[in-house]
Amino acid sequence: MDRTDQKPARVRIIDAAHELMLSIGLARTTTKEIAKVAGCSEAALYKYFANKEELFVTVLSERLPKLGSLIGHLTADDARGARRTVEENLTAIAREAALFYEQTFAMAASLYAEPRLKRRHDDVLRELGTGPHRPIEGLDAYLRSEQKAGRIGPDADTFAAASLLLGACAQRAFAYEASPDRRPPQPLDEFAARIARTLLTGVSAPA
Repeated sequence: MDRTDQKPARVRIIDAAHELMLSIGLARTTTKEIAKVAGCSEAALYKYFANKEELFVTVLSERLPKLGSLIGHLTADDARGARRTVEENLTAIAREAALFYEQTFAMAASLYAEPRLKRRHDDVLRELGTGPHRPIEGLDAYLRSEQKAGRIGPDADTFAAASLLLGACAQRAFAYEASPDRRPPQPLDEFAARIARTLLTGVSAPA
């Protein structure tokens, strides 16, 4: 018997959605096709998820790099201590963000070719209280907490810094698709370290 048959229906549905969204894009992925790949009925899918958008959000949180949870953890009071430096934290965020955007870009890019579908998708994400702006808000909150602790300069624009770091990571996801070898010139770990170090140079507290 196929091992996937032994998995709970919810897990099979999320696995199928993840596979389809990566391979054919979010716009072309339907609940009917997800159910087919998962080996269940479409009615069974709707027992677990209200719509495709809710399933997409679940895929983001359960199958992709944990960008949101990492930022949330760093923002928590018990995680902001001296265990790691700001540079180490920003490096970790940059690494997870680059991986996260690499996969989500492949999923969501197809929506931009279908404006009506994208508007519906955006409306549902707003109803669910989520969206691509949330990592920026979370990183901004983390940087403001470091600012209050005196580890970031008092005049630093934390929102701009968060936007720059995550924007660079998102850009990395598609900027090199047309290059000869279709990959960024820097390995992921080197990219993350350099982005964090460069950003920190602009926001560090005076010595």
